[in-house]
Amino acid sequence: MSLVTQMAPDFTANAVMADNTISPFTLSSLRGKYTVLFFYPMDFTFVCPTELIAFDNALKRFKELNTEVVSVSVDSEFSHFAWKNTERNKGGVGCLHYPMVSDFDKSISRNYGVLINNSIALRGLFLIDRDGVVRHELINDLPLGRNVEEALRMVKSLQFVEKYGEVCPANWKEGREGLKPTANGVAEYIAKHKDDDK
Repeated sequence: MSLVTQMAPDFTANAVMADNTISPFTLSSLRGKYTVLFFYPMDFTFVCPTELIAFDNALKRFKELNTEVVSVSVDSEFSHFAWKNTERNKGGVGCLHYPMVSDFDKSISRNYGVLINNSIALRGLFLIDRDGVVRHELINDLPLGRNVEEALRMVKSLQFVEKYGEVCPANWKEGREGLKPTANGVAEYIAKHKDDDK
């Protein structure tokens, strides 16, 4: 069952923080900011490091959008710490600058509906607004890596809707106009943009 429009399930769990310390992390501590919360299957695997590094490479762009990034897997905080302190050319993720949450008892993955076979998390991504409400979710099967640019686009889409009161049509991206959520608004938009993206 989708969490979209629902309050994001809150949690407190140990995490390896940006400064490489291990401490409790509470999701609701990020209220007032947007949050991209993403789950991945396991440390020391194959697709996972490419995703974690890609999110870290884009972190400055998320921060400019008042957006925090948080990762979660079922590994222990000690596994996270070891992976983070392994060089990237040796299979590690190196110095990540966002929290890596340990869901060792699998309760967080279960509450977000991404736990598979009671063992590991699917590649779930949840965009949470400043009030703690889930506004977007995406769940990929294990071999399918996510697109960080799409995550950024969804943050920008949400912020556009909040700022202008319009809605975002298919293939909307920053710099394009939205449409008024009326029958006339739809007709006008389609007539004006009928040749876009051909």
